[in-house]
Amino acid sequence: MVNITHKSNTLRKAIASAVVLVSSDKTITAIKEKQVPKGDVFEFAKVAAMFAVKKTSDVIPDCHPLPIEFTQVNFHINQLSIEITVEVHTVYKTGVEVEAMHGASVAALTLYDMLKPIDKHIEIQTVKLMSKEGGKSNYSLKPGQLIGAAVIVCSDTVHKKNAEDKAGLAVIDRLRSLQIDTKHYEVIPDEADAIKEQVKGNTQGNIQLLIFVGGTGVSPRDITPDIIKPLLDKELSGVMEQARHYGQNRMPYAMLSRSVAGFIGNTLVLTMPGSTKGALEYMDALFPQILHVFDIIDGSRHS
Repeated sequence: MVNITHKSNTLRKAIASAVVLVSSDKTITAIKEKQVPKGDVFEFAKVAAMFAVKKTSDVIPDCHPLPIEFTQVNFHINQLSIEITVEVHTVYKTGVEVEAMHGASVAALTLYDMLKPIDKHIEIQTVKLMSKEGGKSNYSLKPGQLIGAAVIVCSDTVHKKNAEDKAGLAVIDRLRSLQIDTKHYEVIPDEADAIKEQVKGNTQGNIQLLIFVGGTGVSPRDITPDIIKPLLDKELSGVMEQARHYGQNRMPYAMLSRSVAGFIGNTLVLTMPGSTKGALEYMDALFPQILHVFDIIDGSRHS
């Protein structure tokens, strides 16, 4: 199965439909008056759909087992067509589109099986996904929305060229995949004046996102959060609570990170661990959903 360990739990919803076409009004009348020999067609199909939703991962190899927290099955008769809709909710790392379509498909097959003794010309027509919500696909930049970023690596070792920077470049690569342009990249030593200089130079003009990579741990030279936090106009403590929680579920020492986040003017400032793995975990934990802050800022400018 596809690796989803890097994903976060979010509320995910999907609605799927299937259409069953019968050949005569007599079949529709039998359904409505509950005269089908095999029983109440809609009740049987509803139960079958719910079983199918829960058993999807048992029959479709690449589907992950997941907790089904809500399922609703509805039937709508329109002349000779019966439309089945199945809505499924979960709070998990992956969506429930296939579960909803599987439920609709099995409900349609159940109608077919129960009605075939009285109607030899039943057709199962479309099975399709109507809508889905949740996950990172819900968060993206608006068309034409441009965000300029600066990535500053805080590391004595890398600054002295005793090691190569990998974490900062990995962050830049991840930003590029989100259509965010990194306009400035620099490696600086773990020095208060150097950090302050970068803050001053990158919280004006065309930089909306300023990311410091490194210096967030507990060693004597890890001072990035200590310098950044007093400079914040508005701290966003929940941002790093989420990042640490995400990391802690994957690595037992993530709780030692002292990263901070907040606004300096209209620039969002984030501090991230200096290890490549830690920095990428923070990117996975926070992006793209954190980009919603720029929608809020843009809205407040025009209100």
